[in-house]
Amino acid sequence: MSDRVISSPAGDLYATLVDRVALSPDATSLIDGSRSVSFAGLLSDVDRVAAGLAARGIGPGDRIAIALDNRVEWVQTLLAAARLGAIVVTLNVRYRESELLFMLGDSGATMLISEARSGEFEFAPLHASLRDRLPALETIVYVGTDEGADLLDFRELSATDPADVALPLDPVDPASPLLILYTSGTTGTPKGAVLTHRSLLASADGQVKRTGIDERDRVLGILPFNHVGGVTCTLLAMLLGGGLVILVRAFSPAVAMKLAREHRITVLTGVPMMMKLMLAELAPGETLPVRLAISGGSNVEPALFRALMAAAPQARLMNLYGLSESSGAAVMSAPDDDEQTLLSTLGVVLDGVQARVVDAQGTPVAAGVDGELQLRGDSIADGYWDRPEATAATFVGGWLLTGDMVVMSESGHIEMRGRSKEMYIQGGYNVYPAEVENILVEHPAVVTAAGVGAPDPVRGEVGYYFVVLTGPGAAEPAELIEHCRTRLANYKVPVHLEIVQELPMTPAGKIRKAELQQRVRGAVGHG
Repeated sequence: MSDRVISSPAGDLYATLVDRVALSPDATSLIDGSRSVSFAGLLSDVDRVAAGLAARGIGPGDRIAIALDNRVEWVQTLLAAARLGAIVVTLNVRYRESELLFMLGDSGATMLISEARSGEFEFAPLHASLRDRLPALETIVYVGTDEGADLLDFRELSATDPADVALPLDPVDPASPLLILYTSGTTGTPKGAVLTHRSLLASADGQVKRTGIDERDRVLGILPFNHVGGVTCTLLAMLLGGGLVILVRAFSPAVAMKLAREHRITVLTGVPMMMKLMLAELAPGETLPVRLAISGGSNVEPALFRALMAAAPQARLMNLYGLSESSGAAVMSAPDDDEQTLLSTLGVVLDGVQARVVDAQGTPVAAGVDGELQLRGDSIADGYWDRPEATAATFVGGWLLTGDMVVMSESGHIEMRGRSKEMYIQGGYNVYPAEVENILVEHPAVVTAAGVGAPDPVRGEVGYYFVVLTGPGAAEPAELIEHCRTRLANYKVPVHLEIVQELPMTPAGKIRKAELQQRVRGAVGHG
């Protein structure tokens, strides 16, 4: 391991940045378009943003929500909040009324830092319509405002002189919260996983040790920072290793591949869909100087494995499994895994993580027997924000109950059997049907709704929803889809919607989703 890798970080995130600057002050940390930022420059920027936040009343324990693309300002805000002991609430820039109202209200965020616009969509009018229903929200800061706009711009925060503000001198407790990252359960009610300085750094450290990331590495930041794949597996792992992150504000295969060529990336990371689309942009016979390819979410499929090996013959391929509640990576391929092992397993647990497989009664099972995967270690989240019952149900005796069904071999390799939860992954984003179902039944013509994931050749899975109406012709599918579109992020909007007279039910009154899944696979030609 390089002597410039931060091994086993023991402090808080801001202290880790200070340690990185001591090791490699002039090395480039981030590239955002034409903007290049060294680690020393990043530290200086962070101190000014921290001063700007403190001058506006942000202190220990206060919640700052970020709804930005992957840009320098996102990174500055995270590290500035870390210095102040504040907590960042990570939001997707695609969120609209329903998600923003719930997450800003539930977290009690006092400040929101948002894009001024996304495409043609202007955020200020939306935020203005929500302010009366968010009494805790005191300040909204925008990035990318027009000249002369009557809005508080991020540049005003970053222009604050740290000498003019009394910033805290004592280090932050590593066990204190740093992120609230919302993840929905089968109830459809989002829960904020509380990730601490220690849990985030522990996950990133385990990944760095497994992959050997160091100051020679360059990676595209294509996974959104509002998720652990972006913030932990990309940003924090490269901070510990000393590598360079090229920020990609919105994923486009052509743009991502252009940047990969231009910056000669050495690490390719992303969900399988992203990798497939990027590799399709290569010219015949073209190769990349990638030494490491990390496929997140599940073990790599044979076709993608072959495409990666053709595009980067010298690359080492690794699978990565993690959850919001594990702060990032918890399981990755071992360095010596052969092709068959890569194709069939997620890998083995990272240093510092323990895993066990249990039956329905919570009793550990023998190697080779199916059961639920449970994880334990410093990287495990500190429960759910203001959800004691959900915390008690998911974090039991120090173990995280993942809800994922696996089998573990004698060697410790973990093979995914399926999700006991109903979540599906559309284009790299987690979607929980119950959340969409709750929006559908808000429509006056809808009696009940049920959704499942349907196979899709490009996006992996898409939402397929069945709806029972109050009467014949009470609504059309297009009307219901539009109802969702105005209330949800676009990746959650149903792609398929079928109006039915009734839903299959169990004697206990629960919807038989397995039966719906079979019906869907037949409907989309995969049955």
